[in-house]
Amino acid sequence: MKTETKSALMDKQMVIRAIKDSFYKLAPKTQAKNPVMLLVYISAILTTALFVISLFGIKDANSGFTLGIAVILWFTVLFANFAEAIAEGRGKAQADSLRAAKKDVEAYKIPSIDQKDIVEIVSSATLTKGDIVLVKAGQQIPGDGEVIDGVASVDESAITGESAPVIRESGGDRSAVTGGTTVLSDWIVVQISSEPGESFLDKMISMVEGANRKKTPNEMALQIFLVALSIIFVLVTMALYAYSAFGAKQARMDNPSSVTVLVALLVCLAPTTIGALLSAIGIAGMSRLNQANVLAMSGRAIEAAGDVDTLLLDKTGTITLGNRQASAFIPVDGVTSEELADAAQLASLADETPEGRSIVVLAKEQFNLRGRSINQMHMEFVPFSAKTRMSGVNYQGNEIRKGAADTIKKYVTENGHIYSDECEKVVTEIANLGGTPLVVTKNVLGVIHLKDIIKQGVKEKFADLRKMGIKTVMITGDNPLTAAAIAAEAGVDDFLAEATPEGKLEMIRELQAKGHLVAMTGDGTNDAPALAQADVAVAMNTGTQAAKEAGNMVDLDSSPTKLIDIVRIGKQLLMTRGSLTTFSIANDVAKYFAIIPVLFITLYPGLDALNIMGLHSKDSAIFSAIIYNALIIIALIPLALKGVKYREVSAGKLLSRNLLVYGLGGIIAPFICIKIIDVIIVALHIVS
Repeated sequence: MKTETKSALMDKQMVIRAIKDSFYKLAPKTQAKNPVMLLVYISAILTTALFVISLFGIKDANSGFTLGIAVILWFTVLFANFAEAIAEGRGKAQADSLRAAKKDVEAYKIPSIDQKDIVEIVSSATLTKGDIVLVKAGQQIPGDGEVIDGVASVDESAITGESAPVIRESGGDRSAVTGGTTVLSDWIVVQISSEPGESFLDKMISMVEGANRKKTPNEMALQIFLVALSIIFVLVTMALYAYSAFGAKQARMDNPSSVTVLVALLVCLAPTTIGALLSAIGIAGMSRLNQANVLAMSGRAIEAAGDVDTLLLDKTGTITLGNRQASAFIPVDGVTSEELADAAQLASLADETPEGRSIVVLAKEQFNLRGRSINQMHMEFVPFSAKTRMSGVNYQGNEIRKGAADTIKKYVTENGHIYSDECEKVVTEIANLGGTPLVVTKNVLGVIHLKDIIKQGVKEKFADLRKMGIKTVMITGDNPLTAAAIAAEAGVDDFLAEATPEGKLEMIRELQAKGHLVAMTGDGTNDAPALAQADVAVAMNTGTQAAKEAGNMVDLDSSPTKLIDIVRIGKQLLMTRGSLTTFSIANDVAKYFAIIPVLFITLYPGLDALNIMGLHSKDSAIFSAIIYNALIIIALIPLALKGVKYREVSAGKLLSRNLLVYGLGGIIAPFICIKIIDVIIVALHIVS
């Protein structure tokens, strides 16, 4: 599902589609969904009606002026529609590509696992929850489900955008499959887990195109605030008209205010900028999450991600590389480090595990020990087994073994040798450091220090999160001693050792009881209770169906570190909405002081002192302000789509920067731009 990162505004087809949608969105039913822009919509209709009436001699204001105001108001509405449509455009493009992957195929339905030879060919559209299907190499998986038998490589590029195939097998945490993906090799038996029209692909299509997008609580709260503000400005405008009429009567002058002027004034003073962009900001936020290959089941989840203050992260694969690696050779009882490395390398030549490979590499790097000729040395390798819990090699009458300390101790003593006290001491020291001791014996040569390798840059990421006010908690099955050592090295704030499903659930509940918002990732059925409890729950796409259903987001890349990016996107969404709200309200303040003095200067000549911009006339001031009001919506669309750049600093610093850039900038920009527009329209003799 990964898409091009280029701006939607640079995509010709997307822009054309958005322009068409802008006109479709002029339907009253659509406009009613946005109360602030509904006010502009009604104002455009009213001024259009006033212009038509003026053609019959009933003039509220100059016909040309009224027509100009009406045209600009319609453009304002269209620009707001365009902002929303262009934000929706990327989602619709993604939905189109997903629909191409969703098609009815032949499904090979079987009665049970044991009856694979009894096949009924049916349409995938007729499959219901609980049906069992056989899928062979080259066939498309007909629906979402769990692999209950077999193992196969699956192409999921239609869903994830990644071309590399993945392994899906029965049992474990990699048993979930998605309809629309293709089996490349072998075969699997899948039990369908969704009803028709409720598949993961259906949900993806619905979410990315915004069909099910509901306003979030914060978005609704902001909209209520904007509506209240608009009502206040309606009352202010009506009051201004009353004052104007009274003042004109007292001065025996014509009323400088007209319905057209006051309608234009109302639109300028109302928070139309954020009103026009509010929906686009929310849609663009969800689109950015989709581009990160994360599917949010609701906008509420994205918003919650922005408010999260505690992250629960798995150690393996998130904080560490996932495989322990050899970091040092520690000899005992007078043995040299090179002798130990030589023996350890020989014992690991046939060991294809990541740990075994790392021992060979370390011996090569530290002592330049190269690979040996296995045939010439007549080596007989002893593979690792769960029963013996060690591996090694026999050659030229020598037996070299490597394994866990207790296993090797038993092996040494059973063969009539004495287990080294120094070795026991080294083993304890390594364990205390959070490492895994691997003892090498030909009569106890020494210990290999295996350690979890912390991912590069993880410590810096956690430091950034700390600046953001986010607490990080590492979850691991390791013992507390090992967990503490890794936590200290990685720079996390806290850890949960010997973690169990019950322990994770209890920790989340405790944190929430203290007022924290918690985010976590998971992929297994045992993670489902904790995922269901967390405020932001990111399920891995490779995980079980239970985990996916419990989460409110699904990471299509199945990367545990994605949680950090999700939090950033959530915070960026909240920042963008807050920044543009600040800018919009600051704009309103500036436009108020720019227009009002010029509007009433004939009634109250003293107001000329407040005409600091030196606007030419009442009509030019109104015209300039309403043109600026329309153009600023278009100017801010790229920012609404891209989002305000998020910096890992404290909330106080973010607020200060927001007020400085968007608050002060929102006050200054109208003064400069309205003056420039005023000069241009006067020079072009558009208004007198």
